[in-house]
Amino acid sequence: MTSTTGSGAPRRRAVGVMVPRHLPAERVLPFVVQAEQLGFDEAWVVEDLGFRGGVAQAAAALAVTGRIRVGIGILPAAARHPAFAAMEVASLAELFPGRVDVGVGHGVPSWMQQLGIWPDSPLTLLQEWLDAVRDLLAGRRVDRTGRYVQVSDVRLETVPTVVPPLLAGVRGPRSLALAGRHADGTVLAEPAGPEYVRLAREQIAAPGPHRVVAYDVARVHDDPEEAVRLARPALAPFGSPDWAPHLTPLPFADELARFRAGCADEEEFAASLPAEWVPQLAVVGTPAQARARIGEIHDAGADSVVLIPADADDLPSLARVLD
Repeated sequence: MTSTTGSGAPRRRAVGVMVPRHLPAERVLPFVVQAEQLGFDEAWVVEDLGFRGGVAQAAAALAVTGRIRVGIGILPAAARHPAFAAMEVASLAELFPGRVDVGVGHGVPSWMQQLGIWPDSPLTLLQEWLDAVRDLLAGRRVDRTGRYVQVSDVRLETVPTVVPPLLAGVRGPRSLALAGRHADGTVLAEPAGPEYVRLAREQIAAPGPHRVVAYDVARVHDDPEEAVRLARPALAPFGSPDWAPHLTPLPFADELARFRAGCADEEEFAASLPAEWVPQLAVVGTPAQARARIGEIHDAGADSVVLIPADADDLPSLARVLD
């Protein structure tokens, strides 16, 4: 399905699914194959510190499927030199043309600090990184002496026929504006409801076509109350102040912030969250209700809604939103 962006360019309304980072290794590829068979448009792999590498997962997922797009969300810019990152991205694109999306971002600050690579200016690093990688993927010879990116007379020996889009995985206003100027798209972490997607689009303010991918926790059940109950544990991280940028656009944001402050921990937040708020923080409910929520997120400006399974063992139920 397509719609139209503000610039008049056609916009796809894709529905994807995230490969849970905690899946045992032997289940990762069957999960992606099943996602393709069930009709999802995209499968996204994550690169969280201590779990699995994004490029390796993406390559394996692409190799065992034939149609589904595979996204990497996200690579931390500080952890990879642009030249070697461009080589990895180009390799995926040459081997699997037209099926690769690559997200890159600042990385979780605490993780980057653990590694001793958190930059003084994350914005500067990301801009230099994006510009260098885009030039390399376009076949240009690159010479850069930036604050963080130093490249001397480097080019790729072969470049992909279909250059994959580079999407910035960011959330702050300044970072979103940078994404609008220097990236092909933006990955919005969960929860990405219509209010947050709409605000992010305004802050991105891209001069041309710009793909927005929205992540959202999801649980589908014929009984909507049961769907809410089953989704609760996956909402625990939203009890942290780190998620405030996603929640402040909500009409009940102030009340939600007071509620969060009164909880002893994230688990209490998820367990005692008012039931009527849960559908505003995730894609939950009956297949029809979940499908309608996805439509609202698309209408707000998301090209792709990526569902994060609250239950990785029940992918078929989640796929009912595609009917």
